[in-house]
Amino acid sequence: MAEAEFRADRATYIREHALMAAMAMAGAMVVLWLLGNTHVWTGAVAGLAAVGVRGWYLASEELGHVWRLSGGMLEGPGGRRVPLSEIDKLRGLGSAVQIVTRGGDKHLIKYQADRDAVMARIRAEAGRAP
Repeated sequence: MAEAEFRADRATYIREHALMAAMAMAGAMVVLWLLGNTHVWTGAVAGLAAVGVRGWYLASEELGHVWRLSGGMLEGPGGRRVPLSEIDKLRGLGSAVQIVTRGGDKHLIKYQADRDAVMARIRAEAGRAP
């Protein structure tokens, strides 16, 4: 079987965090408006700051994650090992690929530039798994 590596993509990571920041900004502003706060704009600042700090803090860890596809096995960060023959479902969640095993375990291959290509590659290799 052919080997493949799936690394987190920096541009995708930034795009996902920009979207998350926009949603946090809008949500915080709505909450402040519903509470009758006259300084609704502070919700935008808070939402942007919260997601910005989170994104900056976690970037090195999240962007360092690599999943390897080799020898009928998908190996990920933290010692995760998923035999291809045990994969029950593959789903796309934003830029991530969710792997669900027959035993119910769930794994995410996050921040993929081409999520559909990753799913196609795993499906193709799983079809060849012993």
